[in-house]
Formats: sequence, C-alpha cells, structure tokens
Amino acid sequence: RKLYGIEFIEADKWYPSSKTCSCCGAIKKDLKLSDRVYKCNCGLVIDRDLNASINLSRYKLA
Repeated sequence: RKLYGIEFIEADKWYPSSKTCSCCGAIKKDLKLSDRVYKCNCGLVIDRDLNASINLSRYKLA
C-alpha cells in the first residue's frame, strides 16, 4: 500500500529487528532492553537502535 506516494510496508510486530545482527543475521535471544549496544559473535559492535533500523530497512526486500 502507498502512504504519501511512498510504498509503505508494515513489519510484523514480532519481527526481531533489535535482536538480529544486521551483518550476519544471527539472532541474539538474550538481548535485554537495557542493552544499548548490540555485540555479535561475528564481531559487529553497533548501537542497538541503528542495528534495528538497518534490519527494518531491509525488511521484506530479500
């Protein structure tokens, strides 16, 4: 659907955007809301909100 002339895609409310590594795709199930920095075993260290926004920008594109 379109919103203001832009295609609008609503992510599923249970999509783990904050818990998914934007580099390798691994899901960190034990991530707490108080964890502000996302650290993955692949070596990625990134602000939690930036990581989530990258994942959401790629949502449904694959």
